[in-house]
Amino acid sequence: MRDPMTALTDAFTSFLFGKVETTRLPVRTSTGQAQAVYLPTAAPGLGDSGVIIGREVYSGKGYIYDPFQLYGQQLPAPHWLVLGESGNGKSALEKTYVLRQLRFKDRQVVVLDAQGEDGVGEWNLIAQQLGITPIRLDPIAANDSGIRLNPLDPAITTTGQLALLRTIIEVAMGHGLDERAGFALKVAHAYVVDTIRDRQPVLTDIVEQLRHPEAESALAMNVDIDDVRAWGLDVALVLDRLVDGDLRGMFDGPTTVGIDLDAPLIVFDLSHIDRNSIAMPILMAIVGVWLEHTWIRPDRKKRIFLVEEAWHIINSPFVAQLFQRLLKFGRRLGLSFVAVVHHLSDVVDGAAAREAAAILKMASTRTIYAQKADEARATGRVLGLPRWAVEIIPTLTPGIAVWDVNGNVQVVKHLITEAERPLVFTDRAMTESSTPNRLPDDLLAAELEAEERALSIERSRGSGSPGSATTVA
Repeated sequence: MRDPMTALTDAFTSFLFGKVETTRLPVRTSTGQAQAVYLPTAAPGLGDSGVIIGREVYSGKGYIYDPFQLYGQQLPAPHWLVLGESGNGKSALEKTYVLRQLRFKDRQVVVLDAQGEDGVGEWNLIAQQLGITPIRLDPIAANDSGIRLNPLDPAITTTGQLALLRTIIEVAMGHGLDERAGFALKVAHAYVVDTIRDRQPVLTDIVEQLRHPEAESALAMNVDIDDVRAWGLDVALVLDRLVDGDLRGMFDGPTTVGIDLDAPLIVFDLSHIDRNSIAMPILMAIVGVWLEHTWIRPDRKKRIFLVEEAWHIINSPFVAQLFQRLLKFGRRLGLSFVAVVHHLSDVVDGAAAREAAAILKMASTRTIYAQKADEARATGRVLGLPRWAVEIIPTLTPGIAVWDVNGNVQVVKHLITEAERPLVFTDRAMTESSTPNRLPDDLLAAELEAEERALSIERSRGSGSPGSATTVA
């Protein structure tokens, strides 16, 4: 109840001066009109030079990304990690990115294509469009004059050959070579390289020398010849798998003539290789070293090395170490490594957790498509994503992703031209697309709904994140 003296004072003041208080009528308006009062703010883009990816969801601005343009200024390293569950647009992003990069004359791309349908790799359509024949590594076809890559190709330095042989053996054995086995391999390799001059040395030569070492090899170390033979027996058995085992034909002969390492796009079709077998990391090791010594050259070209199913690399300690060296070496020669992974847990909880952490640290660009809430939280912890981005990831629909470019975090919708759609939309790669020429109406509606949902999260939080609105008091 009001104090009597206060009520009397208010009544006297009103009698002398009139009513002091005024009544303000409410204003009814639409959300669109209110935006003129509550001005939106958005994080700055990455510049206007490079490859167009799409548009930033909150501001509607075009989103342009190019690791070669940003390197040294906004990016400490040009390497890129793409994450997300199947069917959310990773494949379409990779393909359009490569197609758009190839419009620059100084670009060259190598793709390790581990996916496949209808008996060919997922990149087969793009290769055909560019007039390029994929390098199809197939154990069955290799026995019938198929593609071969020789680990002892003279184009690879002798040091690189020995390092490759060690990596192959360590991947297959699951542990490192001891000193004695390493010595036997080194001696066999040196003898083969020194004595075979009229042709390319091949793995069969190494296996034969391990089984029947030369007496000079034993004398050099003052050991018995039978000891040298015993030291190299396990090594010979592992290499024999590449000669007579399930990988026969792909690596036990001279490198196939006609592989064009100067083509703008080189596609290694691995779709015929069992992705869950030991064959895949062995294959990755051979291709990685072969490319390091034959493809990456100081010719001022900008090269992109894109690896599908990259957890096969990062999950093997020995192959991960090889690729870690490749990444460090490649930065000086203009190499951008793009690793495509479904789940981060595939690598950070694997046998090569330490190597995986080092590779992830070198990836200054991270693109995350939709993941389940638990997976998104785990990804956010490992990659150091802001809380608002982690909350949005489970709500994303196909084609929309969170981009983290060295701490510049934005939500981006990937845009695809009509000319690109027939090449990037395949039944396997984009299961939400029933036809290659257009997206179904329900998907378009779902995309709009997801954008509105993401915006509502940002507005309700008002945490000052890149896409949030600033409230004017």
